[in-house]
Amino acid sequence: MTMKNDLYLRAARGETTERTPVWLMRQAGRILPEYRALRARLSGFKELVETPELAAEVTIQPIDALDVDAAIIFSDILVVPDAMGLPYEMVEARGPLFPNVIKSAADVDKLRIADPAEHLGYVLEALRITKRALNGRVPLIGFVGAPWTILAYMVEGHGSKTFSKARGMLYREPALAHRLLEKITATTIAYLQAQVAAGAQVVQVFDSWAGILPPAHYAEFSTRYIAQICTALAPLAPVTVFAKGAWWAVADFAALPCRTIGLDWNQDPAAVRLLAGDKTLQGNLDPCALYGSREQVKAATQAMLRQFAGGPHIANLGHGVYPDTDPDNVRVFVDTVKEWRG
Repeated sequence: MTMKNDLYLRAARGETTERTPVWLMRQAGRILPEYRALRARLSGFKELVETPELAAEVTIQPIDALDVDAAIIFSDILVVPDAMGLPYEMVEARGPLFPNVIKSAADVDKLRIADPAEHLGYVLEALRITKRALNGRVPLIGFVGAPWTILAYMVEGHGSKTFSKARGMLYREPALAHRLLEKITATTIAYLQAQVAAGAQVVQVFDSWAGILPPAHYAEFSTRYIAQICTALAPLAPVTVFAKGAWWAVADFAALPCRTIGLDWNQDPAAVRLLAGDKTLQGNLDPCALYGSREQVKAATQAMLRQFAGGPHIANLGHGVYPDTDPDNVRVFVDTVKEWRG
């Protein structure tokens, strides 16, 4: 299939591009009125995630509405524990909730290493439908949560400011934590390989709760498993690693076979560039910058772009776009990137 717009794909491979490509984490979702209209007709978030035709429709909405340079499949990182035999619920205005959590070796033993075709087939079908519908307009991104972030939810049972139960396991029962991480990683690798086979051209690993771990624990309980994922996937597709809040991990990521390193809004692109060498960097506008005036959004975007000079860059936010963001301001961000020739 001939790509009509392959800017993002080329940048993700580390190639030179005529302009900086741009997309947004969480671009498919609540900022768009067409998403809210579709969502209002359904029983809940999980119905949308688990209905391939609807997930594909939502994936494509921001391509039409915002004219971004890549599509990211509409799904959730928690489909992985669900596929492993630990189901979750998505509670309105509260977030994810696991009726059962991992507390013991027996709980870990009950988990399966998921078969992507059997247990995650709805995501793979959504990828196939989306790829056909895009017809080469832009590349398609697949994604997963990093094993540590998945463990955090499986042990804690819900979102948390501290994830103290999950972090406590790393101190009290490190061997059990590793057993759980090994199962999650095996599932994750198989799942990402299946995503690529179904049409994903780049894959991203989100470590949303990276920053709550001390550096030594992050190296032991997260980076080593992200490394396994990158090693398995790098021959198939470019891999992006985004570890929110884990600024100390950049040097370790630079040594991994990931192609792109995502930055949150507190990281200095110039400093990361010195450590990351020729890797592509992605990010890192503060999502709150999009609450400003049109002029302020444009100025903040230009300032961000100047900081990434000197190497391949994919423009994005430093985390997902917030749901109450004005779509017109998102368009200003996207248009400013497209006009930039710094």
